[in-house]
Amino acid sequence: MHLTDLALTDFRSHGEVQLRLQPGVTAFTGRNGQGKTNLVEAVAYLATLSSHRSAGDSALVRQGAEKAVIRARLVLGDRAATVSMEILPGQTNRALIGRAKVKPVELLGVTRAVSFVPEDLVLVKGGPDMRRRYLDELTLQLRPSMAGVLSDYDKVIRQRAALLRALAPLSGQERRRGIDGLEVWDAPAAALGAAITTQRVALAERLRPRIERLYGQLAAGAAATLAYKATVEISPDDAVGTVEGKLLEAMGQARGREIERGVSLYGPHREELELTLNGLPARGYASHGESWSLAVALRLGAFEVIRDELQDDPILILDDVFAELDADRRRALTESIKGVEQVLVTAAVATDLPEGLVDRWYTVGDGQVVAGDGG
Repeated sequence: MHLTDLALTDFRSHGEVQLRLQPGVTAFTGRNGQGKTNLVEAVAYLATLSSHRSAGDSALVRQGAEKAVIRARLVLGDRAATVSMEILPGQTNRALIGRAKVKPVELLGVTRAVSFVPEDLVLVKGGPDMRRRYLDELTLQLRPSMAGVLSDYDKVIRQRAALLRALAPLSGQERRRGIDGLEVWDAPAAALGAAITTQRVALAERLRPRIERLYGQLAAGAAATLAYKATVEISPDDAVGTVEGKLLEAMGQARGREIERGVSLYGPHREELELTLNGLPARGYASHGESWSLAVALRLGAFEVIRDELQDDPILILDDVFAELDADRRRALTESIKGVEQVLVTAAVATDLPEGLVDRWYTVGDGQVVAGDGG
């Protein structure tokens, strides 16, 4: 897959931008704050319907504008598609595939992209929710239909937690009636949770050998590994129904503790993708350079999983990654991305990028995006 055209209207700092793109490596260079990242963020947004840089969509709309628009033309083999998204703060966003109006969620799986951004250090240094999000975003690129499962689970687990908190001060008959109501939420929480957990476990198994290899390449043979830690004991071969049964059993046994603490103790909302470096937890022990390399390996691993399953390259986005790497890691990363159908790279200055890496350059500055020679 690759982009041939990208057009933005009032997206972030850009008023109007129209770009022609080609396969290979395209670099966007320019001083910080000029909008390089905004360009590649728009591509990533089409793939994930979210931004790593802001919790909501309002920040994506240029100050003073009513909406932002992203349009892209994609080529997959001998097929082409045009997609667009209107981002409307405070309203429901509008999406098109070709000329057909679709729900925004239907764009998932049309544009496929994997992006590394500096904020991805939280994949290593941040809490478990960051790593769960990483797995869920990868799931949605492979299984767009899981969007509804993830959304429904979030609603169910919030409702269940609210009921648990309400039960805490009750006793006697009132508590028993409340527990009867709580059990109504156990079944959907277990069913939806099992669907999510089995997907994550399967992805972790596919990612593990890739992350070990990629990190070893980026960090001169150092050892990294990952393992998914569910809240119930399961194996990668367990069917969804098996995991659902184990979650239901655990919820029943933990009824008193859950009411006392006011939280649901079992399910994917409390699970963790554990990362280790040389046998130690990466979170808390990894240096800045190690964290950076591991975060890059996680994104490249996700890229490989998508490529292998769909037999097609997603678009690879590397936002300001090379400046943080030493010469050896730069060479290793350059070797890792050879042959990728389309790579979009940003850098403050052209000299941050390895010689011979880039096929086409754009300079970003003073509100303009201008094709150049990288000089």
